[in-house]
Amino acid sequence: MAEAQTIRSPLWFRIVAALVILWGLAGVFACYGQLTLTTAQLAALPAAQRDAFIAMPLVARIAYVVAAGGGLVGGLLLILRRPVARIAFIASMIGVIVQFSWVFGSYQGLAKMGPLALAFPAFIAIVCIAEIWLADMAAKRGWLG
Repeated sequence: MAEAQTIRSPLWFRIVAALVILWGLAGVFACYGQLTLTTAQLAALPAAQRDAFIAMPLVARIAYVVAAGGGLVGGLLLILRRPVARIAFIASMIGVIVQFSWVFGSYQGLAKMGPLALAFPAFIAIVCIAEIWLADMAAKRGWLG
């Protein structure tokens, strides 16, 4: 019976996977921080940001948790060389889409916060796409067991 041969991933891949984990940790901390803001902390925010945080519906909050948590879990699975990392990154991307669909859709965040409000969400979406691509590429090259 032939055994599957394990292909060692290159150093750059392991470094990028570690950076993905750090990005995921930053996302989880940001999510936790936003979802646990006190009344005093909310009052200190700029009005547009405060209003958006207060108006955020439960579905957008859940999407934020899925987006941040999926990214971190995906990074951990990537460094552990698990093919399901791609699924976690896809779940994260879905969370990002749902969360920012609310912000820029029904909440009309673009009109309320201005065009610069699109910059960071766009960057987050690009990172999500890159994470999915990275996991897919690593799987195709046999770096994920």
